[in-house]
Amino acid sequence: MSEDVLLETRGAVGLVTLNRPKALNALSLEMCRALHPQLDAWAADPSVKAVVISGAGGRAFCAGGDVRAVASSVARSDMSLSREFFRAEYALNHRIHHFPKPFIAWVDGICMGGGLGLSAHGAFRVVTEKLVLAMPETAIGIFPDVGGGWFLPRFPGEAGTYLGLTGARCDAADALWLGYATHQVESSRLEDVVGALAAADWSGPGREVAARVLKGFHQDAGVAGLASRAEVIDRCFQGSRVEDILAALEREGTAWAEETRATLLRMSPTSLRVTLRQLRIGRGQDYDATARMEYRLSQALTQRPDFQEGIRAVLVDKDQKPRWSPATLAEVTDSEVEACFAPRPGDELELPALG
Repeated sequence: MSEDVLLETRGAVGLVTLNRPKALNALSLEMCRALHPQLDAWAADPSVKAVVISGAGGRAFCAGGDVRAVASSVARSDMSLSREFFRAEYALNHRIHHFPKPFIAWVDGICMGGGLGLSAHGAFRVVTEKLVLAMPETAIGIFPDVGGGWFLPRFPGEAGTYLGLTGARCDAADALWLGYATHQVESSRLEDVVGALAAADWSGPGREVAARVLKGFHQDAGVAGLASRAEVIDRCFQGSRVEDILAALEREGTAWAEETRATLLRMSPTSLRVTLRQLRIGRGQDYDATARMEYRLSQALTQRPDFQEGIRAVLVDKDQKPRWSPATLAEVTDSEVEACFAPRPGDELELPALG
């Protein structure tokens, strides 16, 4: 059992604690392998009525997948960790997405990338006043995975397109408006919530019981900044090409539009084009089909030079000056984008059967 994920049962509640606080609870292959079989066991155990997942340390729920380890492995021309990690992570997301009991994510602090995979697919996402939510993958040469192609297009209007392309950060009010969060509760009240869930009368339908308990702790989060910009986001991010989005932002002419345009121009051109196509396809797919598509993308993009360069610029040297290849959107051909989505031998995701 990995010490990086703590598992216990309290009354009728299974408790998961992501326990890598120094790494902001980044999700590793070992953590996926420890958590998945326990979720299977709790799903089958009639004495367990709900699961709560949280992060240790008070700074983060989960800052994402351990992409530094994947990049280091790929740099040695070893693709085995990329294959194994993304298979295990996506299988875990699939388990959560189809979990038969209330799965409650306590999202306190930073939640990025893989953290959304551990939370967005459950029945309830309880955020706190410390929430910092983002999908920043285009800045490191990949794409908003862990089901991003499924949940981002289901946010209001073009908000998911905006968040997926720019990596913009959201607070608790934004998260509630998006529909990502189901409740906001004070950061200090996790133990109170767990205690109430453990002591609840679970004789009724599980989701109704959990919803009733969580409602008793919910607090208003205030006005969502994203909501105030919904109209302009929809207007600017409805295009079918990244170039159309950039042109729309340029026409807008506001300080926000200029800042947003500048942000997009700093991202990997290949990632931007792949991500926009991923999100448009995902609008019409179910979750399982999207997961299979994203696995192919994960293997294609982690082998491209932008992944190594993005990790270097953002997470290793931290100079924030990536040298992308290709360097411009105009140099990214349609055939290159299509090749990332194309099935390849060995790059298919087999999703586990669920009991």
